[in-house]
Amino acid sequence: MNEVWNDLMKERFLKIGALRSGGLNPWPNDQAPGWTNAGARAAASERTPEELAARPIRVDVAGRVMGLRRFGKAAFLVLSDRSGRLQAYVKKDHLGKEAYDRFLKSVDAGDIVWVDGPLFLTRTGELTVEAARFRLLAKAIRPLPEKWHGLSDVETRYRQRYVDLIVNEDVREIFRRRARIVSFLRSFLTARDFLEVETPMMQTVAGGATARPFVTHHNALDMDLYLRIAPELYLKRLLVGGFERVFEINRNFRNEGIDTQHNPEFTMIEFYQAYATYREMMDLTEEMLSSLATELFGAPRFTYQGETVDFTPPWERLTVAQAAARHGGFPEERLSDEAFLRETAGRLGRKDAATASPGNLLVAIYEEVAERKIAGPTFVTEYPIDVSPLSRRNDDRPGIVDRFELIIRGREIANAFSELNDPVDQRARFDEQLRKRERGDEEAHFMDEDYLRALEHGMPPAAGEGIGIDRLVMLLTDSPSIRDVILFPQLRKEG
Repeated sequence: MNEVWNDLMKERFLKIGALRSGGLNPWPNDQAPGWTNAGARAAASERTPEELAARPIRVDVAGRVMGLRRFGKAAFLVLSDRSGRLQAYVKKDHLGKEAYDRFLKSVDAGDIVWVDGPLFLTRTGELTVEAARFRLLAKAIRPLPEKWHGLSDVETRYRQRYVDLIVNEDVREIFRRRARIVSFLRSFLTARDFLEVETPMMQTVAGGATARPFVTHHNALDMDLYLRIAPELYLKRLLVGGFERVFEINRNFRNEGIDTQHNPEFTMIEFYQAYATYREMMDLTEEMLSSLATELFGAPRFTYQGETVDFTPPWERLTVAQAAARHGGFPEERLSDEAFLRETAGRLGRKDAATASPGNLLVAIYEEVAERKIAGPTFVTEYPIDVSPLSRRNDDRPGIVDRFELIIRGREIANAFSELNDPVDQRARFDEQLRKRERGDEEAHFMDEDYLRALEHGMPPAAGEGIGIDRLVMLLTDSPSIRDVILFPQLRKEG
């Protein structure tokens, strides 16, 4: 802590001591405002300045002091609450000498105060509450930072998100919009007869995705548990149980790196529909996200990082091979040639180019040369079975599965497929995943005997999808990093 802040904090501790000596609690909890700042503004807007002067509206509001200007026998404050800002005017003649002196000696920017009095318009037209009564509700020991927007403060902003939210209205707006997005998705699915459910976050088998899990230990049961990497297998158990349309807004945990698109703890919405295919999921996704954009922006178009994104259906549909060929400059037919795949993957730096399956190599090439270049929204389809252990085989081409990933601005936003409901095929896929684990692939899928037992009771034909909430919010708030849309992103320890 620098010396200036140290001195300022010492001054505030002295003020706290003075308040206590005078019999006042610097943090009382017996005063609630009757108005919000926005409510006060709305009430005043219904009157002309002359009507407001002739018939004043008396309000009592509370908020954080974001600005404080003293002028001897008067002072102006800018108060911020959940609804916005409102100016307050504190005058010695109106408040009384004792109360005004206490105000001068005790209040600083950053404090939370309560003000009661009539509304009026200043000569410059600023709506203001004139303090007839005033009370300190929470004394801030630490002063607000003067500069908080610079790049050098980015990590500090994430780490001290509470300060970031205090001083940056645009940051608060990101999280208000995030709440609207989640609420819209929930309402959209509920209106289509999907049931919202909750499934375990601690699991005996980490399943539903290819990812490295976090491991914890339950002392009473003396057993290791995994933090959920995906809710998929439990949601499909519910399809077996007769819930034909289900969804969950879920927190997942993957023990992976941190960058602008990845955080170890993240949010997804997953939904499953019986008697549907991945093609119905495409149609549903187009309708859902284009409607969401229209709800937020008034049209299915918006700007992300200076580029227009258009959610107007229908969206482009490309196969993995078509996308790799288009953006990699390869003849598409060469991408079914194993020798070409191995040579190309090796040239692109794939270390296992000589031993990996052709399907794995095709996807690796696509991810290297194409994915980041797809502006989208684009459904990328026809993934090889090698990288899709839970997806249904295509009836005509058993080497690929009925699956898509939705790519927007070079990022995977959603993953969906027709579900594999054949327990014999699923067991064989799990066995292959186990062999991958034995060869050192820590992200390969575990064997899940209980899930297989559920499939053996019969799961209806179905399709399912997962949408990354954080990445979707990034798009819809024009945020360049996933940390911008997570209130408290994971960071290294301080010091």
